[in-house]
Amino acid sequence: MKFTDGFWHTRPGVEALYAQEARDLAVDGDELVAWAPTRVVATRGDTLNRPMLTVSLASPAEGVIRVRIEHHCGTPRDVGFGIGSDAAHRPVIAIDDEGGVVDAGSLRARIRRGAPWDLSFEHDGGTYTSSGHKSVGYMRLAPGAPVAAEPAGVAGITTTGLATASAYLHAQLSLGVGELVYGLGERFGPLVKNGQTVDVWNADGGTSSEQSYKNVPFYLTNRGYGVLVNHAGHVSFEVGSEAVEQVQFSVAGECLEYFVIAGPTPAEVLDRYTRLTGRPAHVPDWSYGLWLSTSFTTDYDEDTVNAFIDGMAERDIPLEVFHFDCFWMREFHWTDFEWDPAVFPDPEGMLSRLHDRGLRVSAWLNPYIAQRSKLFREGVEHGYLVRRPDGSVWQWDLWQAGMALVDFTNPEATRWFQDHLRGLLAQGVDAIKTDFGERIPIDVAWHDGSDPEAMHHRYTQLYNRAVFDVLEEVRGPGEAVLFARSATAGGQSMPVHWGGDNSSTFTSMAESLRGGLSLALSGFGYWSHDIGGFEGDPDPAVFKRWLAFGLLSSHSRLHGSTSYRVPWAFDTGEEAPGQSAVEVARAFAKLKASLRPYLVAAGDEAHRTGRPVMRPMQLEFPEDPATGYLDRQYLLGPSLLVAPVFSASGEVDYYLPAGRWTNWFTREVVEGGGWRREVHGFDTVPLWIREGVVVPVVDEDGRAGEVRGAEAS
Repeated sequence: MKFTDGFWHTRPGVEALYAQEARDLAVDGDELVAWAPTRVVATRGDTLNRPMLTVSLASPAEGVIRVRIEHHCGTPRDVGFGIGSDAAHRPVIAIDDEGGVVDAGSLRARIRRGAPWDLSFEHDGGTYTSSGHKSVGYMRLAPGAPVAAEPAGVAGITTTGLATASAYLHAQLSLGVGELVYGLGERFGPLVKNGQTVDVWNADGGTSSEQSYKNVPFYLTNRGYGVLVNHAGHVSFEVGSEAVEQVQFSVAGECLEYFVIAGPTPAEVLDRYTRLTGRPAHVPDWSYGLWLSTSFTTDYDEDTVNAFIDGMAERDIPLEVFHFDCFWMREFHWTDFEWDPAVFPDPEGMLSRLHDRGLRVSAWLNPYIAQRSKLFREGVEHGYLVRRPDGSVWQWDLWQAGMALVDFTNPEATRWFQDHLRGLLAQGVDAIKTDFGERIPIDVAWHDGSDPEAMHHRYTQLYNRAVFDVLEEVRGPGEAVLFARSATAGGQSMPVHWGGDNSSTFTSMAESLRGGLSLALSGFGYWSHDIGGFEGDPDPAVFKRWLAFGLLSSHSRLHGSTSYRVPWAFDTGEEAPGQSAVEVARAFAKLKASLRPYLVAAGDEAHRTGRPVMRPMQLEFPEDPATGYLDRQYLLGPSLLVAPVFSASGEVDYYLPAGRWTNWFTREVVEGGGWRREVHGFDTVPLWIREGVVVPVVDEDGRAGEVRGAEAS
C-alpha cells in the first residue's frame, strides 16, 4: 500500500501520523513499552488532540524479538497466526538514560529516547536493520484516497474494501547497500523481491500472474535476518518500491505486529522461523517416488488406469503413486466422497488391486460442497456450511454449481468432513490432494465469530489441518502426506505442496521453479509441480526437459489438464537412442529411485531444522555474492547441484560456486567459482556433487551403495 507522493508529500487524502519520538519507556512484565506521540512534545499543549502510538517489544525465543504497534489498544488482537515460544527463554530488558534494550541473545532491540524515533535491531557484529524517522505511521485515509489498488479478490466479490479502509498502520525497516529480499510465499516473478509491491492475499491466479496460492508474510534478506508480519489478513509489502531504502509493510486497522528473527545465516533464520510457526512434518519414503495422474478433464476408468500402469511397467518406468483427479466423483457432486458408480462400480476392489501391484493411491478433494451433493442438504440443516451475515448459506456458481464452503471453524462441521474422509481412507486411499482453498470470501459470518479478513488465509490452514490430522490418525505419524495447493504461514507443517496451474512452456517451467525457490525461502520443506505443465499440451522437448527437472525435485508428479501425461504420448518413434520421452522418464525415475536414502535424509533435515529439500543457491552459499540472483538452479538436498535445461536446443548457463565439483554422469571433476555454458541432450542435465561428500544410493535390487564427490584440494 503506497501512501506517499515522493519523498516530501503524502498522496491526496492521506493524513500521515508518524511516531516522532520515544517519549517515555517502561518495563511491563516481559515487555519493554515505548509511548510514541505523533508530534514532538515541546509544550504541554502538544500532548492534546493528537494520536499516540504504543510500541511494545518482547522476545518469545532466543534470537527473536516481537514488535507490536498499536493506536487504539482496545481493538481485538486475534488477527495473527499461531506463534510458538520457548518457555525457558528469559530475555534481558533494561532501561537507562539513553533508552531501552531487549536482549534476546543473538539479537538485541534498542529504542533511543527522544526524537527522532529510533529503533534498531543489533547483533554482535553490528546492526541488522532499523526503524527511523517516518518509519512507524498511522495513516488516515479520506474516502477515495488513491493508495494502491486493493488485492485481487474473489471474482465478483469484494475483498473487504481493503483499499478504502479508513486507517492503516505501517512500519518500515531499513535496507542496506546490496541488501536483497527473498520469500513472501510462492511467488512466480523475480526471486529477488527488491522493487516489488507484494500483496499477501491468497488467490487462484495461476503461475503466470502476480497472484499467489501460497502467500506468506515473511521475508528474509542476505544480511542475515528475517521478518514475519503476524497478520493473517491482507498485508501489503513495498520492498524498496515506495521508499527505496526501506521495506514497508502495512495492514488495515489499529494494531500491527511483527517479529525480527536473527540468523546470521539464512539457514539459521529458517530454523528459528520454523520453530515459531511449525516444522515441516515427516513425509513417507514412498512419497518421493513418481506419481502418475489421470489428469483433470480426460476420460478414465479402471481399464484406462490399468493401461497407464501396465504401460509404465512394460516400459520399466518406476511408479509409486497413482492419483485420481476430480472426476473420480460424479460431475456436479464435488464434494460427496462417493466414487462415480458408472465409471468405478467397484472402488474397493480396484483400490485393493492397485495396492496388490505395489502402488499407493491418491485422490482429489476440495473443501466445497456442490448444491447437488447429497451432503449439501445435510450441511445446511446442521449449520456446517459458511453463512452470510443475514444467515443464508453463502453460495456461488464459480467452479461447482451452487457450491458452498465447509465451515471449519465449527468443530462439528470439521468432524463431519473428517468422518467422510475416514470412509474414503478405509476404502484404500493413501494420500489426499487438497486442492483449492484460496477463493475464500469475506462477506460472510463464521461459526466461531472469526474475523472474515483473517479467515481468508486461516481457512487453508484449517482445511489442510482437518485432512492431515485424519491421515496421521489412520495411516500413522510420518505416513501422512497431502498434495496441497493453498497455504500461508505455518502451512509447511502439513506437506507436500505443489505449484498450481502452470502452462506447458519453457517460460512457465522457469516461473514454476522461481515459485518453488521463493516458497523454500518462506519456510516450506517440500515442493512439487506438474511435470510438463498443467494447461495445454507440451511440446515433446518441453515435456522431456521438464521430466528431468521434475524428477530432480523433492516430489514428482505427471499431471495435466485436458490431456494425459504418460511419457509414450510424446514419442513419435523417430527419436535418437536415449532421447525419447520414455527413455528420459525411465532414466530420471530410476535416478531418483536410487537417491531415495539421500532424499529421505534431506527430508529428515527439513523436519528437524526447517531447511528445505530443494535449496536456493542463496541459502547454501550466502557468502558468495554471485548467488544473489540465481533462480534457474538449486541444490537438491545438501550436496547435489541441479541446473534444469530451459531450452529445446539443450543450451544452459549455470554457476558453480567455488570448490571441486564432480559431474554425476561422467564423474568429471572441475573447479568451481565461475559460470559454465553447456549443451545437453534430453538424457542429461547439469548435476554436480559437492566436494568431500558421499551421496548414499540404492540399486534396483535395494542394495546400498554410495557416490563420492571429489575430495577438497
